[in-house]
Amino acid sequence: MHHYRERLQQEAWLRLKRLAQHAWYGPRRQGPAAVAFIAGVQRSGTNMLMDVLEQSLLTDVYHERDARAFDNYSMRDIDTIAALHRRCRAPYFIIKSLCELQRLPQLRQRFPGARIVWIVRHYDDVVNSMLVSFRNHASQIRRLAQDRLAVDWRGEGMSDATQALLQRFAGPELSDASGAALMWYLRNVLFFEQGFDRDEAVLLVSYERLVAAPQAEFARIFAFLGLPYRHWHSRRVVASSVGRRQPPAIEPSVRAECDALLGRFQALLPAGGRI
Repeated sequence: MHHYRERLQQEAWLRLKRLAQHAWYGPRRQGPAAVAFIAGVQRSGTNMLMDVLEQSLLTDVYHERDARAFDNYSMRDIDTIAALHRRCRAPYFIIKSLCELQRLPQLRQRFPGARIVWIVRHYDDVVNSMLVSFRNHASQIRRLAQDRLAVDWRGEGMSDATQALLQRFAGPELSDASGAALMWYLRNVLFFEQGFDRDEAVLLVSYERLVAAPQAEFARIFAFLGLPYRHWHSRRVVASSVGRRQPPAIEPSVRAECDALLGRFQALLPAGGRI
């Protein structure tokens, strides 16, 4: 009942928001909307981040379930996205970019000045969440170790170094938990391989810090995007999902690789940040 009531409230808010934007900006606003890509590995908290950004009257938010911009959770062709951007009434055009992590440099070329918010979450919680819905991670990793384009978007942009790492672990004994951890690794390592750790137009966010201190962290995110932040924007954010289940049974050598990557992310976070 609680979730049903929240959904009704959100739907009512979005109707009111569309009416307000139409009244303020008319069919099209003056000048192009600022663009922001919300990035990260699946199960890392991007839905929660998008939901909070959608609370702002200044944003036009495109979730991966939005058929206008996505087909089966993958972003439609860039011309379609550009057309949506041109029709955007709000000052800020916000779009989810999970299956497109490897395409972010090209997307930014089409949208000069675009910003990226990349959220990273501890792999234990991501793997636990992945295993609830899917049980084919080990087989996907074995296929990707042989052919980086054998699966789908998951292997696009994979470096030779990452594929070599997968080949070390892709034996018949690889478990789904370890396979999911390697999937977390191969998608998140793109952050560094694409030079985002040295890019001032990219903001790294820790999911754990975000839910533990939402007021401070969302104020930081909104400021990075140029949006005014109000404390009620993040009123529904809670930290109950952190460490809720026991750590999954990931092979120690796979865990070591994930820990090393996690350490690289940790070193980039503001003082007090944690993953």
